[in-house]
Amino acid sequence: MFRHVVMFTWIAGTTEQQRSDVMAELAKLPGVIPEIRRYDMGPDAGVNPGNHEFVVVADFGTLEDYLVYRDHPVHRDVIQNVIRPIMASRAAVQYELPALGER
Repeated sequence: MFRHVVMFTWIAGTTEQQRSDVMAELAKLPGVIPEIRRYDMGPDAGVNPGNHEFVVVADFGTLEDYLVYRDHPVHRDVIQNVIRPIMASRAAVQYELPALGER
């Protein structure tokens, strides 16, 4: 398994509608990109100051499946037209998940 984690902060003045649009558009991706095995996302709980504001955690069977997602035109469109206009910062990591017996 291969995991992709990305965290965002939004620019000042980002509206609740824009935040909702991000969630709504990203939520469509598992129905469009069959390589996605699991797709979780949500806003920060607000417990600790200085955190990013939003996270996406996506699991894939292989690195190649992740690359299909990364480069998929619908995903790229969401990034370009919904996320980038309100994105202040982004941090991401991708890594191999150990098999259950290796944890």
